[in-house]
This record gives sequence, structure tokens and C-alpha cells, in this order.
Amino acid sequence: MNLRGAGFVLPLGLPILALLGAFAGGTWNLLTPVFVFGVLPVLDHAFGPDRWNPTADQERMLAQAVWYRAVLFAYGALHFALLAGVAWLAPNLAPVELVGVALATGIATGGIGITVAHELGHKRDRAGRTLAWLLLGSVAYSHFLIEHNRGHHGRVATTDDPASARLGEGFWRFLPRTVAGGLRSAWAFERAPLPRNGVVLGGLLTAFLFAVGTVLGGVAALALLALQAMVAITLLESVNYVEHYGLERARHSDGGWAPVTAQHSWNASHRLTNWFLFNLQRHSHHHIDHARPYQTLQHLEQSPQLPTGYSGMVLLALLPPLWERVMGPRTRAYRAAHPVTAGGAA
Repeated sequence: MNLRGAGFVLPLGLPILALLGAFAGGTWNLLTPVFVFGVLPVLDHAFGPDRWNPTADQERMLAQAVWYRAVLFAYGALHFALLAGVAWLAPNLAPVELVGVALATGIATGGIGITVAHELGHKRDRAGRTLAWLLLGSVAYSHFLIEHNRGHHGRVATTDDPASARLGEGFWRFLPRTVAGGLRSAWAFERAPLPRNGVVLGGLLTAFLFAVGTVLGGVAALALLALQAMVAITLLESVNYVEHYGLERARHSDGGWAPVTAQHSWNASHRLTNWFLFNLQRHSHHHIDHARPYQTLQHLEQSPQLPTGYSGMVLLALLPPLWERVMGPRTRAYRAAHPVTAGGAA
């Protein structure tokens, strides 16, 4: 394992940072949000992009290396240690501190936890999918596993997809549309052709996990867990917003959509945030081959490129006027250079 592989240990530090801030109290709870949305974008610029792509032989070696899977499960252990720790601590927190701890916790569970769940949820092994289900249940969003795999990947960059943001649509208008649309989509998939009730079971899983938290820390813990879930969901959907904003696939005369290509996802190969997000920002390749392990995803230069990593882009998304100033002209220029035709993007 080289430095590139060792970099994927970095996200394990985020739940530790959030837990340390919670136990230190006061303004120490700002450690996590300041690092993620202040320090990380600056470091991302300093570290620069990583456009290295593995060869076919290197891909086979990477796919077989145990390390890359082990760090995902190591994060899972830290994820639930964080939730148990803040639930136990909750009764001793002042209201302002409780909100601060929930914010820091939600950034960890939403930023890293859902990313790990996303990676494992695309795999077929039972252990990985079980951990993905538990991670999503802890943020009250287990239906994401159903809708994302069965809905989003087939409908990405179309008006049928609730998780694809449209040109000119601000994040705060996108958020209720994608949350409600994703839940409706998951429910429809689980009701047809036979009812499997995955959405209901996911809700029961969340209720069980939150009940365990309530045993540890009472009503204060329940409030904290609910708040961190809201933060985590908002963070997830802000990433969805960034990933496909303003990109379109053409509809054929028969009503079907053009195939998904590298032009239907925004790409970012910023080294540091790709370490933190397990190469999620190489998103164009993920949509072309969603079962591919994260360590083998490739930088695709032909994809539309984001000006910075997700930590900086999410901050822009939360501030729609700044988003429009940065991404409006960039998106319109890309669409003009790659017009959608009957056969897809040119």
C-alpha cells in the first residue's frame, strides 16, 4: 500500500474529531464544521488535483487489496461509537451545546457515514449491505439504498430523477423536492411488483436505533439524534445537488432516455477531498460503472469539472446567490458546448 492508499484513513478522523469536540464542550463543537467547510477547502487547493488513473493490472491489484474494504468497516465502528458517545453525553449539554454537537455529529454521519453506506450499498456481499443499511438507518434515511440503486442510477440527469438538480434551481428549492421525491420513489419500487416493505423496515430500524439512544441519554439524546439526522440528510442532498446540477440526457422519440455517459455527472479529482470521500468525486466514472470499487475509479477528463472539491461546493450550494455566480455561467457554457440531441449529449 502506498501513500495514495493510506490517504483513505483520513475520514476515520472525522467522527473522532466530532466526539472530542462534544466532550470538550463549548466552542470546541465548532471544530468539525470549521475543519470541513473552512480548513478542508483551503487544503484541497494546496494539495491540488490527482488525475492519476490505474492501469488494468493495477486495477486488479487494487480491487483485491483488503485495506480498502477494511477502512470502510473501521469507519462503521467509529460511526456508532460517535452516536453512542453523544447520546450518553446529551443529558449534560446545554441547549446551545446540544445543537452544536448535533451539527458536528451530522457532518460526520452525513459526510462520511452516508458515503460509506453508498459505497457498500452498491456491492452484493451481505456484510457490506447490512452495514450500509445500519449506517443509513442511523440517520433516518435507509430508503436511500432502495431509491439510489434502483431509481437514481437509471434516471440520473433526467426530469424523472428527484436527485438531479435542474439548471437555475436553488438548493433550498431542490431540497424538499428531492427528499419527498426520493421517498415516493423508494416506496413505489418496494410496492411493485410485490410488496417488500423495505421503506417500512427502514423506518423500524431507525426507531430501534433511536430508542437505544434514548435509553443511553433520555429525551435529550433523542432530540440530538433527530437533529444530527436532519443535518446528515441535508448534507447528503447538497452533494446530490452538486453532482448533477444542470446536466441533461436527451429523451428519444420512443420516450426512453439516452444512455448515461461521462457528460452527465460533475467530476472533481481534488486529492484531499477524494481521500475523505472515498473517491466519490470521481462521480462520472461511478455512474458509468456503479459496481466498481472506489479505489479503482478513474478521473475522466471529458466530464464537466467542478472548480473545487465537494467541501467547497457544498458551502456554495447552501448559499444560492454564490452558487449561481460560480456555477451558473460554468454550467451554461458546458451545455452550450455539449448540446443535448436526440442521441444524447453531443
